[in-house]
Amino acid sequence: MTDTITILHTPGCPNVALVRQRLAEALARYSGPAPRVVVEEIADPDEASRRGFHGSPALLIEGVDPFAGPETPPAFACRTYRTETGVEGAPSVDQIVAALTAG
Repeated sequence: MTDTITILHTPGCPNVALVRQRLAEALARYSGPAPRVVVEEIADPDEASRRGFHGSPALLIEGVDPFAGPETPPAFACRTYRTETGVEGAPSVDQIVAALTAG
């Protein structure tokens, strides 16, 4: 069960709206109870490093970034995702649904 989803982003990130829209679509398909969605801004590279932030935007499910591998370094930068249709600025709806149901 997923209680909290956090969207982390850098100031002015152009893909925050896209990740929010895809998350909303994924949650509409999610069969569990509606989780709380929190949006937080990562203000600078030091905070990114302290929090293990892997680029903007990031989706954390229960505090874990399911789209970052252990080899992914912290980064105060834009982030891309490999989706079914190519490289994009946010995970696909299907990828988010899969991450929500994996736990």
